[in-house]
Amino acid sequence: MTNERKTVIVTGASQGIGACMVKTFLERGYSVVANSRSITKSGAFAPSDKLALVDGDIGEIATAAKIVETATSRFGSIDALVNNAGIFFAKPFTNYTADDFRALSSTNLEGFIYVSQLAIKQMVAQKSGGSVVSITTSLVEHPIAGVNASVAMITKGGLEAITRNLAMEYAKDGIRVNAVAPGIVDTPMHKNDPKEFLKSLSPLGRIADAQDIADAVLYLTEARQVTGEVLHVDGGAHVGKW
Repeated sequence: MTNERKTVIVTGASQGIGACMVKTFLERGYSVVANSRSITKSGAFAPSDKLALVDGDIGEIATAAKIVETATSRFGSIDALVNNAGIFFAKPFTNYTADDFRALSSTNLEGFIYVSQLAIKQMVAQKSGGSVVSITTSLVEHPIAGVNASVAMITKGGLEAITRNLAMEYAKDGIRVNAVAPGIVDTPMHKNDPKEFLKSLSPLGRIADAQDIADAVLYLTEARQVTGEVLHVDGGAHVGKW
């Protein structure tokens, strides 16, 4: 499928999976609006006639508004949104603090809600459909003993729930809403973790790379008959015990 200057927004775009998504969509022919807290200073990308950079905390509604305004003023439309920005940390349930919960909720939930509301509003007005894809994790459906991430999973599980609900709410508008649930991915988050241990968390015994996730996101962005889906890219970890 080829695209004629469709526009996609990618949050959490300065490194890892997000940066790979930006490159993948640019290569596919999209115009891209890329956001992270300090993407212009990061040096990850240089702005161009097909790439706009927007700094800011995605958990703040002003940042979401700036991203959407940039997309419409620079490129004329919003055809796809990738909610990639997210934070994750694990600790025993009773050790999570109120500040921990606020941080997780701000980025993972508010960071989804504000920009998705504005992007979907624009898609509805355009009357040409659209796609929203969010990044969750296979831990939502398949917890691993020793990986104590219960409070973080409240937020990621919430994304899967709202994905299914929005898929139904906006189906008649031609707006598809899906999610990708990765397992272990070779990103800076895991740079200090032993590789052999990480491999053991996948039935296939392999660690995914950022391109594996970007390819799944691109598929869902362009899959005209797929909505309300959570696509697991986790080497089979969500299937069962191994």
